[in-house]
Amino acid sequence: MPDDARARHRTGTGLGVLLALVLAAVLLTALPDDGEREGGGTCAPHTVASWSADDELTAEFARYGDDPTRTDDWTGGDGTHSVRLPDGRLLWLFSDTYLGQVYAPPNPFGESHTWRDTTAPLVRNSAVVMRDGRLESTLAAPLFPDPAPNQWRWPVAARVEPRSPGSSEQVVRVLLWVRTAGQAPWIYGVPTATEVATLSLPELRVESVVKVLDQQLVPDPSRRVLFGTTLVEEGGWTYVFGGDDGQAASRPASHAYVARVPEGKLAQAGAWQYWDGSRWARAGARPRAVLGDGRRTGVGSAFSVVRVRGTYVLFTMAAGTAGLTTVTSYWACAPTGPWHGPTKDFSPALPQGGQVAAYNPQTHPELSGGGRLVLSYDVNWLETTGAAAQLNRNVSLYRPRFVTLRVTRPR
Repeated sequence: MPDDARARHRTGTGLGVLLALVLAAVLLTALPDDGEREGGGTCAPHTVASWSADDELTAEFARYGDDPTRTDDWTGGDGTHSVRLPDGRLLWLFSDTYLGQVYAPPNPFGESHTWRDTTAPLVRNSAVVMRDGRLESTLAAPLFPDPAPNQWRWPVAARVEPRSPGSSEQVVRVLLWVRTAGQAPWIYGVPTATEVATLSLPELRVESVVKVLDQQLVPDPSRRVLFGTTLVEEGGWTYVFGGDDGQAASRPASHAYVARVPEGKLAQAGAWQYWDGSRWARAGARPRAVLGDGRRTGVGSAFSVVRVRGTYVLFTMAAGTAGLTTVTSYWACAPTGPWHGPTKDFSPALPQGGQVAAYNPQTHPELSGGGRLVLSYDVNWLETTGAAAQLNRNVSLYRPRFVTLRVTRPR
């Protein structure tokens, strides 16, 4: 019992005792579950101690993308996410993707770049299968068809889970962001909805797509929240992180949010719970940001969270102009925060100097281990005008790059 309640009890005021008990019950229902409390377990501050380029994994995507034997497979893309399948394969998911023929250098400008013709098809999403560290095939693209005219689906995080709670049959759940064509500043689409697709195993056939959070009734697009940029599994729950599009509304940083879903229920909208600032609330509640002040702290449009030795570590592009080149991190003892940081930054290698930007840092736990953490980042042409021509002129630009991190407690 709290100290103030004991004081009331010593005065003999029965009403005070009753009020204290009611208050305690309310507080207990509002607190996160065991294992989520600040300072619990082995949680401690963590930061990036060192990093190095993962040239082998980066080169594998270059090899596959440059292979000229097929014209219907992946030659470049962004929005890099991955998930390990039960048979050991790795499924890589991408948002906007170039297909088509790739040609050896020199390109039409006389440069020593592998290149594509300007008529190369661009699809809104794709999936590539890796086996034993080697990319081997592209699924029919786009894997997820457009939901309506002027709308498209970008796949984000995915996980393998039971088809239903307790079932021995497994499926792949893929989180999807639905966006609608818009005008500046929404040149990458207006946030519209979060969906969950179910893929069969082992065929990876799309069985269904369900909408779990519709944001069309939120009038201000910068306040619309899309979930699924990253997933963390812990204690029978899948924690699903998301963000708003504050950067599109000229704020230096967007806000991060978190929801949770019982294992096996990602595709059930009614099973989702959203953190509202004090408790987990059911569908219909307005999520409240767990990170971001819109200025110095916050996240990019896509970020990643991983659990390291009892601590949640979040990777994102830095706030402000540094976010074009620099990855930073935050740490917390619970998915709901409080999040501490930003901590130590690092700037991975970028081709062509200041003409390109890095974005979408994503961790890949299924490739990590032994104290090392694999992280990918995407690269794109900095100026939107003429970007497609530049990406076709040098196909190596629009592909994921990888680094290996060591995340430790600060000394």
